[in-house]
Amino acid sequence: MEKRIAAFFDIDGTLYREGLITEVFKKLIKSELIENDKWYKEVKPFYVKWDKRIGNYDNYLLKMADIYSEAIIGLHRTQIEFIASQIIKQKGDRVYTYTRDRIKWHKDQGHLIITISGSPIELVREMSIKYGFDDYIGTKYILNENDVYTGKIIPMWDSASKQTAIETFVSKYDIDLQQSYAYGDTSGDYTMLKSISNPTAINPTKELLLMILNDDELKEKINIMIERKDVVYKLRPEHIDI
Repeated sequence: MEKRIAAFFDIDGTLYREGLITEVFKKLIKSELIENDKWYKEVKPFYVKWDKRIGNYDNYLLKMADIYSEAIIGLHRTQIEFIASQIIKQKGDRVYTYTRDRIKWHKDQGHLIITISGSPIELVREMSIKYGFDDYIGTKYILNENDVYTGKIIPMWDSASKQTAIETFVSKYDIDLQQSYAYGDTSGDYTMLKSISNPTAINPTKELLLMILNDDELKEKINIMIERKDVVYKLRPEHIDI
């Protein structure tokens, strides 16, 4: 039986133009399900640093994830699932044109499309349904026997977790990595991009770019796409000056 070709997509910053966890956090505050003070006292300083380009985007998202896991303790699964569905209905079209077009292209080729995302699994599931992904995996926030969040998590934002996820999908679908594709934007996507023959970095962070530039094998095969306003620029690593 012939092996399958797949395209692996990150979501935050690769398909969606920001972090989905930020959107769910805002909605939780607006719904008064979590304390407003936590956003201003703990998360906002990291956001301000990144927004002013004096901070690390990865650190901002990790801090957001830490506080989110604490904030939802005691909430019921149905509350988060409802909020996730509302966010995708309201914000789900806020994606990069390039990535949206690549998803369509892969579908037209008959490729499997799979998302491996660090966002909460409830949001990843909704985005997967909206964009017709064949399979997905995201960060799991653990529930107790009453479907209430405990604060424990199984992360999916780091390189090691994403590599394990790829290996699982390869086994599940008999995927040929030598013909497959991957799309990501942060250092957490590094192993995903490295393990695929056709990798693309979309609006990559400085941390990911440095990893690419220091990896001769990845540097040789990767494409770098930058989308600004309504223009998409294709670069090679040798064009990057950090």
